[in-house]
Amino acid sequence: MSAVKRYLPVAVRIALGGIFIYAALPKIADPVTFAGSVASYQILPYFWSYFTAAVLPFLELICGVLLVSGYRVRACALIVAALNVVFMAALASLIVRGLDIDCGCFGGGKTSPWLALSRDAVFLAMAGAVLWFEEKRTPPPVVRS
Repeated sequence: MSAVKRYLPVAVRIALGGIFIYAALPKIADPVTFAGSVASYQILPYFWSYFTAAVLPFLELICGVLLVSGYRVRACALIVAALNVVFMAALASLIVRGLDIDCGCFGGGKTSPWLALSRDAVFLAMAGAVLWFEEKRTPPPVVRS
């Protein structure tokens, strides 16, 4: 087995986990600012913006840590993929409505919705690759009668 085939899946998994850890930490440190970012999307009612800001960063952090550690990789990659689909739908709604706000993804700095959308597409592809690599690595379950 070549070194690329051996280490690429691990590198993608760790990189994706690290990205989600990096994205979660500023949101956890300043939940009020993140709640403002969520509210600026004008999708969720007031209460749900704050609820999302309280829960989402910890979900990102847990998935990131588990991806880096290699524990429950498929479940975390699936959650990360689902989160990215939701983020991409929210970003697409910003673009369609003509709103030019900061996505609030990594805290600080302004990121255009188009840039954030393309970045999330890369993250979605990475999550798909992690799922695909894990499927290839994990042996099928033994069925006993």
